[in-house]
Amino acid sequence: MYCDFMKIYIFRFGHRLERDKRITTHCALVSRAFGATKMFYSGQEDPSFENSVKEVQEDWGGKFALEYVPDWELFFEENKSKYYIVHLTMYGTAFDDFAKLIKKSIPRKPLLIFVGSQKVPTDVYHFADANVCVTNQPHSEVAALGLLLNALVDYKKVKFPGAKIKVKENPKGKTIIR
Repeated sequence: MYCDFMKIYIFRFGHRLERDKRITTHCALVSRAFGATKMFYSGQEDPSFENSVKEVQEDWGGKFALEYVPDWELFFEENKSKYYIVHLTMYGTAFDDFAKLIKKSIPRKPLLIFVGSQKVPTDVYHFADANVCVTNQPHSEVAALGLLLNALVDYKKVKFPGAKIKVKENPKGKTIIR
């Protein structure tokens, strides 16, 4: 699996305080659960969102970082060569084709998954190394991110050091270990 030996980063584009509060948080939670190293986000800075993710990490462990990026264009101008950039979109290479391809030909640099919220500028399609569609229909960016990460990461191998809370498998109820 990809994540076993390479780092995965997420870039959440265009966060809007009122409209994207829960969606951006869910992008962070999915990213963290699948072992991503860090999530960058642009748009409106949101200390409440950052605190929510920090609180989850304090209880559930792991090493996941957040960073606000005030100028997304400058970020990509300065960092494009550091990452293999995958843009999740409704337009692009079919998800299944991309998942097979990337497992065969793994990039030699960390993966950066670009997740939009507001309308994504055309420039993103050009600087991305891959534009990948989970479906050609309107859908949730959280679902698209989860599907891609599930295809790339063996989530059972992701570790969460320092966890105060753990869940034990239980087919008939909830078993929490504190």
